[in-house]
Amino acid sequence: MIAFEGVTRSYGEKIAVAGLDLTIPRGELFALLGPNGAGKTTTIKMLVGLLRPSRGSVCVAGHDLVRDPRAAHLHLGYVPDEPCLYEKLTGREFLWFIADMFGMSKAAAERRIEAEIANFELGEFADDLAESYSLGMRQRLVFASSLLHDPDVLVLDEPMVGLDPRSVRIVKDLLRERTRDGMTVFMSTHTLAMAEELADRVGIMVRGRLRFLGTVADLRARATVPGTGGPAVGAEPQSLEQLYLDITSADGGGAPP
Repeated sequence: MIAFEGVTRSYGEKIAVAGLDLTIPRGELFALLGPNGAGKTTTIKMLVGLLRPSRGSVCVAGHDLVRDPRAAHLHLGYVPDEPCLYEKLTGREFLWFIADMFGMSKAAAERRIEAEIANFELGEFADDLAESYSLGMRQRLVFASSLLHDPDVLVLDEPMVGLDPRSVRIVKDLLRERTRDGMTVFMSTHTLAMAEELADRVGIMVRGRLRFLGTVADLRARATVPGTGGPAVGAEPQSLEQLYLDITSADGGGAPP
């Protein structure tokens, strides 16, 4: 459903992402982890068509983001790390605007808008201007808008920013339900506990390269005791946080030189 093939993105002499090969199948929730400057945001921007790879290709549902961006975008939903709304539109008007952008029929748009308003508990403020929304309300509205056209792939960049605990639970339950139904989710996050709880696989990016790809169980299996070269026998399982720090610290963190 998502395929990065030999993807490199550079800014002048600086390489932000280097030789990325990654395939994410239908129905998987994939979490991309990494320190600041590791290349996560650049990867997401290439995945949603905001940046072009310097080399390689990015495909969504079989459509190349460079050669056939319109077809690829019809299969994509995107929740950025900073929700962007039109301040002088109400929440409902904003959802209608997004539905029009995707060419949805009036009947289908109305049905989906009401469904997502209910899913994200937006009813109390759906007819208020967006300029009056809190950060959490904005994020919930952007989530609703990203799902209106029932995309095959949902891309999330730090999706829980600004959400209260109830909203976080709504989003988690929704992600579980949608992936069971076959949606592919690509999520970038610094919240390790959420990645451990939700993700089928995780990737850890350091200096623009994937240094680990697999399940959390695979990651724990890599943990070794100094001098033994193998997993600790009878030792307590290491936390995802410690395993993550071991990998990122060993490579110095940050972006490639």
